[in-house]
Amino acid sequence: MLLIIGFIGFPIALSLALTLGFTGGLNQIIALIGQGIRPADHWWGTMAGYQALFSDPRFNGDLQQTIIVTVVSTIVVLVLSLAIALIVRLHRGRIAQLLGAIIVVPMFVPVVISAWAIHTFYGGDGFVRSVAALLGLQAPTLTSTMWAVIIGSVWTSLPFASLLVTSGMQSIPDALIDAARDAGAPMSRIVRTIMLPLASTQLIIATTFTSIGILGSFTIPYFLGSNQPTMLGVEISNFLNAYNRPQQAVAMAFVIFVFAAGIAIAYVRANLRGSATEARA
Repeated sequence: MLLIIGFIGFPIALSLALTLGFTGGLNQIIALIGQGIRPADHWWGTMAGYQALFSDPRFNGDLQQTIIVTVVSTIVVLVLSLAIALIVRLHRGRIAQLLGAIIVVPMFVPVVISAWAIHTFYGGDGFVRSVAALLGLQAPTLTSTMWAVIIGSVWTSLPFASLLVTSGMQSIPDALIDAARDAGAPMSRIVRTIMLPLASTQLIIATTFTSIGILGSFTIPYFLGSNQPTMLGVEISNFLNAYNRPQQAVAMAFVIFVFAAGIAIAYVRANLRGSATEARA
């Protein structure tokens, strides 16, 4: 608790005070150096920093792209991890074993290397466009676009989500699936009414971990995304280091924190529901 309070809680409180315009104490130096600092005009502070932020078209574009990338990437990761988990759980052949081994490969590749590989693979002179040119086709350049960020986010997030979902599917007793088959239930109904509900806790945990990780990502959008609009993780770095606007940068961080806190509620509820189910069992 002392470590959490000292290294996480206190810096968060200090940063929140800066966004509300409290420029004294430990915020004095950064307030003197920073540009566009809006000081507090009430006893509780001021919302001028947040108002200026949300009235900025640049920030609104960044926020919109961040939400789109997070939602689309999370959905793709969840669908792919669910498909992989079902194949591994139901078939258990050589293809399933090979798929289960291949899916964890991105976990052992550093994100920087993965981002640069995707950057060159989908670049203007990359593999995709080169093969398309040999076939007389014109392939699009995905590098420095939102779609490249989505591809990179899926690549880096899929292994961990797949492991979580697969573990949830593997914990389902064979007796339940065999009983449903003996009763004549088709596989689609078995998946929908038995496997998905029993693995719902792992699915929710995988969804929350994936979305929070993508929401605050930096390396993937920095290497693969466009300069503007960009994701908030990159824009925070720009405002803090390049533009010397610490108050706006910290305010952006708290916007991400609010979204992440909303996502974390689903994670906490899933854990509580899983604990209650184990207690009843």
